[in-house]
Amino acid sequence: MRLRARPGSDLPVDDALGVALADMVRRTGAAIGGLYLVEEPAALLRLVALCGLPVDFTAPWQRLPLTAPVPVADAIAADQLVWIGCQDEMARRYPRAAAVLPYPFALAAAPVRGVRRRWGGVVLMWPADHPSRATTRERHHITASARRLARLLDDSPVPPALPDRPRVVAVDSLHHPAQTALAAVDYLDRIPDGALALDLEGRITFMSAPAARLLGRDADRLLGTRPWQSLPWLDDLRYEERYRLAVVSRAPVAFSALRPPDHWLTFHLHPDASGISVRITAGAETAAGASGRAEPAPTTPGRLYQLIHLAAALTETVTTRDLVALMADNVLTAFGAQGLVISIAEAGRLRIAGIHGYSAEAAERLDALPLDTGVTPVGQVMASGVPAFFGSPAELTAVYPRAPQVSGKQAWAFLPLIISGRPVGCCVLSYERPHAFTADERAVLTPLAGLLAQALDRARLYDTQHHLVHQLQQALLPRSLPALPGLDVAVRYLPAGHGIDVGGDFYDLLRLDDTCAAAVIGDVEGHSMAAAALMGQVRTAIHAHATAGATPDQVIARTNRLLADLTPDLLVTCLYVHLDLARQELTLAGAGHVPPLLRPAPGRAHPLYLDPGPPLGVDACARYPVTRGALPAGAVLALYTDGLVERPGTDVDRATADLAEHLAHADADDLERLIDSLVHQAWPAGGHTDDLAVLLLRTGRPGSSSEIR
Repeated sequence: MRLRARPGSDLPVDDALGVALADMVRRTGAAIGGLYLVEEPAALLRLVALCGLPVDFTAPWQRLPLTAPVPVADAIAADQLVWIGCQDEMARRYPRAAAVLPYPFALAAAPVRGVRRRWGGVVLMWPADHPSRATTRERHHITASARRLARLLDDSPVPPALPDRPRVVAVDSLHHPAQTALAAVDYLDRIPDGALALDLEGRITFMSAPAARLLGRDADRLLGTRPWQSLPWLDDLRYEERYRLAVVSRAPVAFSALRPPDHWLTFHLHPDASGISVRITAGAETAAGASGRAEPAPTTPGRLYQLIHLAAALTETVTTRDLVALMADNVLTAFGAQGLVISIAEAGRLRIAGIHGYSAEAAERLDALPLDTGVTPVGQVMASGVPAFFGSPAELTAVYPRAPQVSGKQAWAFLPLIISGRPVGCCVLSYERPHAFTADERAVLTPLAGLLAQALDRARLYDTQHHLVHQLQQALLPRSLPALPGLDVAVRYLPAGHGIDVGGDFYDLLRLDDTCAAAVIGDVEGHSMAAAALMGQVRTAIHAHATAGATPDQVIARTNRLLADLTPDLLVTCLYVHLDLARQELTLAGAGHVPPLLRPAPGRAHPLYLDPGPPLGVDACARYPVTRGALPAGAVLALYTDGLVERPGTDVDRATADLAEHLAHADADDLERLIDSLVHQAWPAGGHTDDLAVLLLRTGRPGSSSEIR
């Protein structure tokens, strides 16, 4: 029966999604399930519902960028099922994810795509004994269940909520009569082995009398607690890790531990969807399976994995903005904080490099504070290199009376940012309520500050270089395009998503006389200063020859001879279009460039395939044939570089045809929006891997004020 979330239904959409996820877990035989929804316009994935796993396990995964290297993001981007059959495959394909989930399991990620939009994705995990290959029937169940989730979302009159923490959904389980339960307790109390029951959160829900004797603690003192927290001799990272392994893999796990002074116990963990049954046995033979009691771990596994996850994520940040976004999305969530300030020491003052969770007025008060003002602990923290933690305004006021009034927060962690022994700034995590910092929080935040400092240093260097490169790029491209009666123009240059090297894509529009213009677009191979310099030379040469009255083929041929004399190491493609608006004609000459698109009228568009010559600079004697065509009033001509149509795994001709089909039926009234739609058509998930330039030209419509008469 299909769940509905329309008005008058029994379940609101949030509850219906949880029920549908639990049903999907049951139908597919999975042990764990999670539903992600896309958070627009931030381009993030938010985990909104969870089955079969404690919420704390998912801390590193509750909010993810749509471009994150994880299976669910890839499933959404490719709009197809992603299957990971084993832990080795996860390590090969998603090493960062595997570092945070070092357990044996099988995993599937499927997109949840509706009729008009992508809603998100769903993740399922199976125990370690699941076959490494999914059957056809199993894949069908997964994709059908994902479509069912999409229909629920499509049918809902209101969008689902995006909670700060995912909703935990229970998978139905069998309930035994009370008499049977009492008989079971009597049975367990009569056998020498101890029996424990843990829920998926690791809390003790049942304990037999022999278990209490073996553990050396009364049952009423242990029920509701986690063994590694209530029993000091189990406060060991390895023991809690065994529990995590059982929860995620759903496979039996055993380990031995020494209960002081000399009692060895073996714990046998048997997990399922409702919790973990633990059998405790005693005996000297278990000592051979352990090398002795380990020293207490410096932090819990959850915090350790958070640190590993954040360390891996910090290596992928590029700009300071990326870094602040990562900290806001991951660190604040992991530690329950609401505010973040990253400040850099410059000329004796603290300049804010990134801020989140503060009002504009508070940000203005915090920016450019003197280092030695004594208003906040930042100066002392940077001078000593030791973090400072204040759990309440009273604690902070006792040392810095004016500090709470500066930010209005209620608890703070001041973390020094030190690079090669030199303090360069400070990171402040703040809370809107008093917060007691635990030992493991301090233990993780301290090394995290060092990782953040290194990432910030790289990001600032990138930002500086990127700013210089951007200025160079802008200097080489035209600052503005000339106005010509009867011709509407829009242009867009989009650099590649990563890297600081300047690209070689270029464009230009030249006014030749009152009724004629020349449009140029081209691409220099590579991303480097040499590519930028060559691009500037090509633009200058084309401009000089075109304004001197040369025909399109002469412009390209003469520019080619100039580049041949310069003997460049880089290839240059180019397209030159002469537009005669009075005669409604166009003449083209190309040098190895991708074909332009012409939309002569709404509903019709096609590539203008011409007979191009070789790229510029290859053959000094090359000839460049011309192609002529009609340019009716109201026509749209789209010139672009190959970054718009060359995508990994996609045929260029197919991509060009799809782009022409989109252009034919798109709204061409606003050329800027038309460029947006063309770029989205080519790269629906964003993240283009090469520079791209788009130049749109639209001739005056019949009867419009811009029409040439």
